[in-house]
Amino acid sequence: MPTELSTPREKASYERWERSNRLSMMLIKAHVGKSIRGSIPDCDKVNDYLNAIEQQFETSDKAMTSTLMSKLSSMKFTGTKGVREHIMEMRDIAARLKSLEIEISKSFLVHFILNSLPQDYGPFKISYNTHKEKWSINELLTLCVQEEGRLNQETMESAHTVTAGKQFDKKGKGKGKAPLK
Repeated sequence: MPTELSTPREKASYERWERSNRLSMMLIKAHVGKSIRGSIPDCDKVNDYLNAIEQQFETSDKAMTSTLMSKLSSMKFTGTKGVREHIMEMRDIAARLKSLEIEISKSFLVHFILNSLPQDYGPFKISYNTHKEKWSINELLTLCVQEEGRLNQETMESAHTVTAGKQFDKKGKGKGKAPLK
């Protein structure tokens, strides 16, 4: 701040800085969301305001990291969506954790994904464990989609076998075996 002993040049420079600071503060506040704005204390200087915003997000990053790690560690493939979507979601969470400075190795993620698959994928998991080479996440994705197709085909065949059993009349009583075609 200028004092009585300040030169006219120093006073003019301070006035330009003060105007620039005020305009910058208005611009930043206009572009910061209401939910964030309400949690940031009022500041006179743009630098202080930006530091307050940064501190706000620093604590949010910790909470986000915890949430993402919890979600990743509890994910199990249920079959409600495809195996491709399941693996891509796990890969996306790992990428988001990496951006939050939590590094998950590719090899660990492959094993983690395999462990999230249900018992139906048991032979597939054994196949992975017996191969010498490690799979990349993209290879795992491709092979899991193929395995999902095989499992779906197997399920359809067993469903067809069950429906080709006994014939029933309208009252639900068995009338003997259905003729094989």
